[in-house]
Amino acid sequence: MTEHSAKEADFGFRRVPLDEKQGLVDDVFHSVARRYDIMNDLMSAGLHRAWKNALVTAVNPPKSDRDFRLLDVAGGTGDIGFRVVESGGAGTHATILDINPEMLAVGRERAEKRGLDHLVSFVDGNAEALPLPDRTFDAYTIAFGIRNVPRIDAALREAYRVLRPGGHFLCLEFSSVDVPALESLYDFYSFNVIPTLGRMVAGDADSYRYLVESIRRFPKPQAFAEMIRAAGFSRVSFTPMTGGIVALHSGWRL
Repeated sequence: MTEHSAKEADFGFRRVPLDEKQGLVDDVFHSVARRYDIMNDLMSAGLHRAWKNALVTAVNPPKSDRDFRLLDVAGGTGDIGFRVVESGGAGTHATILDINPEMLAVGRERAEKRGLDHLVSFVDGNAEALPLPDRTFDAYTIAFGIRNVPRIDAALREAYRVLRPGGHFLCLEFSSVDVPALESLYDFYSFNVIPTLGRMVAGDADSYRYLVESIRRFPKPQAFAEMIRAAGFSRVSFTPMTGGIVALHSGWRL
């Protein structure tokens, strides 16, 4: 890799200066924050709910009052954090971290409406430099967020740092379709239908186009698994779902 390319990152199908990617991603999520659930429905044809349920099942919070601490990164609207605390017992607490204040504002409003504000806390922070102490959490989750991080390797190292020994890293992310008959249909839906719906529903086709393109630029599951191992995790695995449209990645700090 040349010095020039090392200082660049993918922003969809564009190459941009590495230090500019976060600001560009922030602009996308400023745009979609209030319509994030609609965005997820459009991106997944509603299947994101089942995928997130699989993630929460893998977190497996205790049903007792035993202390269990989750860190959900890029989870500003609270979707994963709420599911985990509602699935767990009285000792389950979720810290929800996001770099986008608008997303966090949506999450705080929802937590209060659902009566969960005593079980969740919200932190404005960057996945590449978590403002959190070492060895604090029992589980780290990130759902459909890691592909938007400019320095994924840095985020993985931070995930390892803040997990306790025995802690579980779980990443749910769009992946590579592995069913040939589904691939062409998925591409048509992604590049033609999703941006059009984004323009109609949210008045913003460009943000949805970026999100589709970012999926195609994300590493293949095996390559991402190697990145997780390189960050120090053990027992690394991934589970493709829905013909490979998404994958649930898992690793443990042992």
